[in-house]
Amino acid sequence: MRQLADIPHPNVKITLFSWNGKYLIKLEKGALEQTYKVSELDITSEADVYALLDDEFIEAAVQRFALMREDLQAAFDRQGL
Repeated sequence: MRQLADIPHPNVKITLFSWNGKYLIKLEKGALEQTYKVSELDITSEADVYALLDDEFIEAAVQRFALMREDLQAAFDRQGL
């Protein structure tokens, strides 16, 4: 796996990788992460990956992190941990 870029963002850490014919877009917030795989055949260039990372996409990912945190906390609560 080859790291292509760290993409600055104030709310999440975004790292772009290239691996096995795919671009991997990794978003991290605290202990949680989301990874999106995009086939190199589905886009024409690395610049297209950056275009995917528009404000709407990032905002949805940030909201998803909140839901992920809630799901994890609920599992801890159910197990009394």
